[in-house]
Amino acid sequence: MAWSCCARVWVRQELWGSSGIRTHRNTLYTQQRNGFRRPAQKSDPQTPNPKTGIKPQKSSLSPPAYQESSRSVKILVKPFFFTIGFSGCAFGSAAIWQYEHLKSKVQNYFEDSRADWMDKVRPQKGMDFRRQVNQWWNSLSNGQRTVSGIIAANVFVFCLWRIPSLQRVMLTYFTSNPTSRVVCSPMLLSAFSHFSFLHMAANMYVLWSFSTSIVSLLGREQFMAAYLSAGVFSTFVSYFCKTVTGRFGSSLGASGAIMMVLAAVCTKMPEARLAIIFLPMFTFTAGNALKAIIALDTAGLILGWKFFDHAAHVGGALFGMWYVTYGHNLIWKNREPVVKAWHTIRTWRPNK
Repeated sequence: MAWSCCARVWVRQELWGSSGIRTHRNTLYTQQRNGFRRPAQKSDPQTPNPKTGIKPQKSSLSPPAYQESSRSVKILVKPFFFTIGFSGCAFGSAAIWQYEHLKSKVQNYFEDSRADWMDKVRPQKGMDFRRQVNQWWNSLSNGQRTVSGIIAANVFVFCLWRIPSLQRVMLTYFTSNPTSRVVCSPMLLSAFSHFSFLHMAANMYVLWSFSTSIVSLLGREQFMAAYLSAGVFSTFVSYFCKTVTGRFGSSLGASGAIMMVLAAVCTKMPEARLAIIFLPMFTFTAGNALKAIIALDTAGLILGWKFFDHAAHVGGALFGMWYVTYGHNLIWKNREPVVKAWHTIRTWRPNK
């Protein structure tokens, strides 16, 4: 099984101007709100303020000034409840999804048998593109088919980053920052967001490499719930660490959720042999790989390394280890009340 490094990076804004692309650390725009009593006074951008003596800067495409943000834990209240609520809805929806899948699987058994018989009777073309695609799709493992949708979503969001007119929307909803005006939806959307192609390729390669093992371990529905919940939980851990340390900044990437996948597989199969893609001759156990990754991210978190969002990495790894050790028995094995309630809703008929 191949292994590669995954990273949730701190995002740098891309400003599109006539002279090209300019990059800088993401900061906050501060605007002064004017009331109805006194209109805003226009001033020459080149004329300094007579009271302060500070020369104002243009706000068109110039980098915004950095402002020290408050460390109040109040900004974590909404993300905290969003994390709990979203995770509960994710696992509840996964339980219903599994119920519907098993029900439809029984109903479609005879229809699939009839379709196979018709394919044998119907004359086949020599080079049928659709049949080749179906054969390739059926040759994939259940895990690879499951993560194909996740990879497609990441590629789609990556293409949206290439559209200049969507830059402001992408920075608002597809990068996570506890001091942003929108804090909840980016906790999920940023887990599908990559600005760098190499960043996305590395993360998707790791997800594809471990997809067969994690889906065999958890099942398709439970894996999707755990993956999405890990993405939100890792972002909340990132929010918490940024608020405590005061090192605010926007970040994006699927590495928090992918660290859950890696940690879960390495926890359940610690003796499995892994190798780095470019150095296949050097192998190591999954348990040692997990220890090394957590140690590296912990050091980066303590020392304040800013290139990667190490807090999100640690949060995703801790979530994966906790879930396969305790969370599966605590959450997934107690899904029966949700399934019964859904079955009651599905089979309920009004009295005539």
